[in-house]
Amino acid sequence: MTGPVTATAPGFAIYVHWPFCLSKCPYCDFNSHVRERIEQDRWRTALLAELDHYARLTPGRTVTSIFFGGGTPSLMEPATVGAVIDRIAARWTLDPAVEITLEANPTSVEAGRFQGFRSAGVNRVSLGIQALDQPSLTFLGRQHSAEEALGAIDLAARHFDRYSFDLIYARPNQTLESWAAELDRALDLAAGHLSVYQLTIEQGTAFATAHARGDFILPDDELAGALYELTQARLAAAGMPSYEISNHARPGQASRHNLTYWRYGDYVGVGPGAHGRLTLGGDKIATRQAKAPETWLARVEAQGHGTQETETIDPAARAEELVMMGLRLAEGIPRQRFRDELGLEPEDLVDATALGHLTEGGFVTLDRDRLAATDAGRQRLNAVLAALLR
Repeated sequence: MTGPVTATAPGFAIYVHWPFCLSKCPYCDFNSHVRERIEQDRWRTALLAELDHYARLTPGRTVTSIFFGGGTPSLMEPATVGAVIDRIAARWTLDPAVEITLEANPTSVEAGRFQGFRSAGVNRVSLGIQALDQPSLTFLGRQHSAEEALGAIDLAARHFDRYSFDLIYARPNQTLESWAAELDRALDLAAGHLSVYQLTIEQGTAFATAHARGDFILPDDELAGALYELTQARLAAAGMPSYEISNHARPGQASRHNLTYWRYGDYVGVGPGAHGRLTLGGDKIATRQAKAPETWLARVEAQGHGTQETETIDPAARAEELVMMGLRLAEGIPRQRFRDELGLEPEDLVDATALGHLTEGGFVTLDRDRLAATDAGRQRLNAVLAALLR
């Protein structure tokens, strides 16, 4: 996929995973780890080596976005961030409008550090705020206070033209009234983008154990649905509609990096546990790096990369991935993407009977241009996908 970059083209992205955090949040099932000491120079060298490896596999590509995720990438030294950006620019071509995002927690940011990231080339930050009141932050196991959250947002606004922050809803004892007030406050603080996620219990997390013990109760499905609908309506009315199930943006402010995932574009994933999707020789290749930080580091130092698994995605799985990702987007999936990716039309891939029922029920639309899930369909996307992809 080396065609021109357009407003709806998937793009070509680089994801860099920094696996370290100051502490592990009880709801988090991401590949994040707490370490007393991190050898920044050693890690910098390893990330650069893995970038070199993937650059050899993908020559001539134009990078449209870079994303530093984690973990807590704002714990990286700005010099490490700068070295990674410089190496990417040296190995590939950077699009003139390249988006370079770094995730940050309020406990790991201050003015000098943000200035360092900006000087290194970062032009967008994503803040892990999660809640705007202290009791909720305490419940979620966040290390920052409500005051620190507000300070981090202010710093982001002063140092970056584009910034976003995350909120989590469907928390215990949350009401429609309290959530509406929190959304209104968030809108006062937001620039162009907000990510709003429903709290879910993931296996293997501290919350999974606590929830099984009955330590807390989450809102039932009816209230969770009402909270979702309130979120959609409130943010849309404020000029920040959802462009994806959990992501809202003003026109032109959508996350270009995440759009690459949802549009089923190619992306390189480097760092412990990072995943990638690359079109090579007409095949779609899935890559996965070794998950444990020390294992990944040892592999890179021994062989130049930490890739644990490389798999060619078969046509059926490729079609399923394209549909699963693309129907998350309000824009849906253009017919041309089905043709480019699979050489097929959407009617060739989905269950015709289910498509008819879902269209009649107002959950899916299919016209001459695209297949898309409606607002109601995206709210029930798991059920829609299960029906379409039988």
